[in-house]
Amino acid sequence: MCRGRSGFRDEPLPGRLLPVTTENLVHTGSDFARLSQRISAAGLMARRPGYYTARFAIVGGLFAAGWVAFAFLGNSWWQLAVAAFQAVMFAQIALLSHDLAHKQVFRRRRPTEIAGMLVGNLGIGMSYGWWMDKHTRHHANPNHEELDPDVDPDIFVWSKDQARNAGGVARFIGKYQAFLFFPMLTLEGLNLHVSGIRAVVKPGLRRRWVEAALLATHVVVYLGALLLVLSPGMALLFFVIHQALWGVYMGSIFAPNHKGMPTLTGQPQLDFLRKQVLTSRNVRGGLVTDVALGGLNYQIEHHLFPSMPSRHLRLAQPIVQGYCAELDIPYLQTSLVESYRQALTHLHEAGAPLRNPS
Repeated sequence: MCRGRSGFRDEPLPGRLLPVTTENLVHTGSDFARLSQRISAAGLMARRPGYYTARFAIVGGLFAAGWVAFAFLGNSWWQLAVAAFQAVMFAQIALLSHDLAHKQVFRRRRPTEIAGMLVGNLGIGMSYGWWMDKHTRHHANPNHEELDPDVDPDIFVWSKDQARNAGGVARFIGKYQAFLFFPMLTLEGLNLHVSGIRAVVKPGLRRRWVEAALLATHVVVYLGALLLVLSPGMALLFFVIHQALWGVYMGSIFAPNHKGMPTLTGQPQLDFLRKQVLTSRNVRGGLVTDVALGGLNYQIEHHLFPSMPSRHLRLAQPIVQGYCAELDIPYLQTSLVESYRQALTHLHEAGAPLRNPS
């Protein structure tokens, strides 16, 4: 497969995206500056302390209520419903951790880090520092095959070139990855736990020992509660359902954002505006979609303005879309189901060299 001068792989683009050529990619950074002025003039970068106070209170209250129900129900089959409910709550807490990491809640680093570690490490057993580092690198170079950790070919392959060079697990899974994608997400919750533990075990993580202590506390309290309240068999079933559904929900939140969008290689001749818009996809929907996806359905706006409060992303969307239309920049927005279809189609096409080696 060839690479164009733009750095994009020369593959068909999904949905309503127009063909990517050098002529509509190479521009100066002043285009983003003008968009930023419009966004700032609309007051959309202002903090929303009331919104986040209410959101933390609602999510935290529901999370606590779930564990109260867990304690009162005892060794009952109804605990499986609690496991499913807490899977949703874990994902909602992870979304709050995401907003904290982007400094949407607090301006200063210290309160951001404290809240992030309490919510992430202690609350759901996910290393805040590890995830923030990984996600920051993703934002800097979305869908870049050499620089974005979210498109590393460790399990799935995201382009035909990656498929041709794949080995080990990725080589096997890549053949059928479109069919295995959602089943594999059942392991994503465990992967988040294990990745956090790996991060605190080796040197380099900021506030490593604090994060390690909070992660250990989460594991001890979580597993202790399961074994104290439930029989061993029921505890195992609760654990499996809880972690599997959390993984599927997390993957379902993040998969529509970039999967199936163009991937970058080398040194693309793209300014910030085009790099973010052309590699991201928005998901249409109303209030339910906004809550379920934590505002990340406005992925284009989020990538352009990561510190914008998630409550403002829906207000920024028409401004950004209109501006992209002025500059003739492709702006992709689909339904949730269509976003999954595009992502799975892309995965199937990327794995073709493994199914039909030549």
